Amino acid sequence: MSMRVVVTPAPVRRQVAEIIRTAITSGRFAPGQRLIEKDLCELTGVSRPSVREALRQLETDGLIEVIPHKGPSVARLTREDAAGIYQVRGALEALAAQSFASVATDAEVAQLRNAVTALKAAYGTEDVEQILVAKHAFYQILFAGAGNPTIPALLRTLTDRITLLRRVTLSSPQRGAASLAEIDVILDAIERRDAAAAHAATLHHINEASKSALQALDP
Repeated sequence: MSMRVVVTPAPVRRQVAEIIRTAITSGRFAPGQRLIEKDLCELTGVSRPSVREALRQLETDGLIEVIPHKGPSVARLTREDAAGIYQVRGALEALAAQSFASVATDAEVAQLRNAVTALKAAYGTEDVEQILVAKHAFYQILFAGAGNPTIPALLRTLTDRITLLRRVTLSSPQRGAASLAEIDVILDAIERRDAAAAHAATLHHINEASKSALQALDP
């Protein structure tokens, strides 16, 4: 019996989609940049049909747009896109913080505190990639301790565009210190088990991030 892995279109498509997704969210492929099938085939080492399947998936995810007679390109986030994403983030993440303050264990609160410490250290490096990793870790702990798996499931559909918007806000030199101060307020409310204050502080944090992103996206 052969033990060779049979490569099927579905997993190849997913792998190609992840490679292109990472190139977009990391900034390697810039907003508005055309995605040439031939170049993508050379980059990934797969056939055009697999690349096309991957591009269709990324179009569904909102990361690329297909312009008639021009082909696919990296989608540009508009102010309207950003405003909508932040509105959803605010509602869901504020709910997560509220729930976390109410139901998280003391150990989970300690984990969140450590995540905030790590986030501050990441900001100290001024390394965007480290900051993004630390932010992701903070929110993963927050969502896990909130006891409502629907919240991260809903936000997962926005993950890539949230990452792109975080890159936008990180380009603002004043935003870093303000963001950390806002997160300190969230953590303080959670440590006091004040669910209402945690909700309000998180909503304020997301609203401030939204203002920063929208200002940066102004033409």
